[in-house]
Amino acid sequence: MVEWSENERSIISNIFSNLDYNDVGPKALVRCLVVYPWTQRYFSSFGNLYNAEAISTNPKVAAHGIKVLHGLDRALKNLDNIKATYAELSVLHSEKLHVDPDNFKLLSDCLTIVIAGKLGSAFTPEVQATFQKFLAVVVSALGKQYH
Repeated sequence: MVEWSENERSIISNIFSNLDYNDVGPKALVRCLVVYPWTQRYFSSFGNLYNAEAISTNPKVAAHGIKVLHGLDRALKNLDNIKATYAELSVLHSEKLHVDPDNFKLLSDCLTIVIAGKLGSAFTPEVQATFQKFLAVVVSALGKQYH
């Protein structure tokens, strides 16, 4: 079980309260698909992903990036039970979609970069550490079915 201080809860809540999901979600997923092209294999139904331009203008990529970011709201609302919150999604990604669980970490790294760019100097070491702790718990929960 993960322990969250009141300060960490506040930091996580503040990050999400100021996010433009329609901007950050697509940018994070685009970055992941461009920087780690092998992750594209899970998105074959999305159509043209042949280059960075095609990925960044693909409406299915943008929609899924938004969906992923909204999916993090579930963790935000259930900080004390993130593993149970994502149990069903872990099974889906493992048994039906056969997603490599390392991809969750890659996407979380890309999301961290995009959010750091948005927050600028407000993305202090304390904010970064807290956000990465949050994402590590989410990644662990999503990968639970694989263990």
